[in-house]
Amino acid sequence: MNLSLRQLSTFREVMRSGSISQAARSVGRTQPAVSTMVQTLEDQLGFALFMRTHGKLTPTPEAYFFLEECEEILGRVERAERTLERIGSLQSGKLQVACHPAASSVFLPKLMTGFLKGRDDLDVSLIMRSSDVIEDLIASQQFDVGFSETPRPRASIRQTDYDLECVCILPADDPLAGSTVVTPQDLDGRPMALLFDEHATAVQTEAAFRAAGCRFNKRLELRTFLPGLQFVAAGVCAMVCDMITAYSHLLQTPEGTRLAIRRFRPRISNSVSILTPGYATQSMAGRAFITDLETAVERMQADIEDVLNAG
Repeated sequence: MNLSLRQLSTFREVMRSGSISQAARSVGRTQPAVSTMVQTLEDQLGFALFMRTHGKLTPTPEAYFFLEECEEILGRVERAERTLERIGSLQSGKLQVACHPAASSVFLPKLMTGFLKGRDDLDVSLIMRSSDVIEDLIASQQFDVGFSETPRPRASIRQTDYDLECVCILPADDPLAGSTVVTPQDLDGRPMALLFDEHATAVQTEAAFRAAGCRFNKRLELRTFLPGLQFVAAGVCAMVCDMITAYSHLLQTPEGTRLAIRRFRPRISNSVSILTPGYATQSMAGRAFITDLETAVERMQADIEDVLNAG
């Protein structure tokens, strides 16, 4: 037996209207076509659905029982169609995102807020983890999207890399705020905030000071640069930090009260990557979010470059 949804919906309409002609108008088919469809349905089922007397249809008891089954089947199909429509319009589904600490406070939440507008049935999990943990979460397909410091390439991860430069953050009234470029010579012996020794930016920054013959005075060792913004604002230190932290400061701080963001030379690199599972098909919501994330990273680069050039 091979019943079609069209047969079931046409039968339901005949039962609702009590008339072949009325049902034909409702489903947009001719009266003979509907009559033939009902007759074919009866032949397939092996029992009569209607008694035909003097041109009038009278449903049989079997017809009422079959109608209950049709209502359940068609209702389930209609619900599935609505769900698929929401998924197709990115209004429904689930999205799991893991990001590293620098992006977790302002950058990613701001992006996610805009992404979720109009998508009330889209469930999101957004967690902060270290970059090495994010790499494993993506490789094992536990999360859809990762945003982390750039890992070594591996087959189980697809990645889009961005080579971002670190910048120097100073109090707004600092004498160096009038400079367009800050160097180790400018910061020789000055109190500085820096990440833990093993971090790539710490290694590069201290190496730059050594190469210039300057003393790096590490007053504060941090796990992330975000709290360092408060120390800089209080005049406790200066810092050479990642671009995302500097951009987060711009996003949440009104003009006129911002810290000075200046180009640092020699260039200190802080590469970040958008990660997705290498052996999994990305959901529509995941692809749309990645597009927004790529746009946000490019916008950040452009906005920071404007600030550096204006400085």
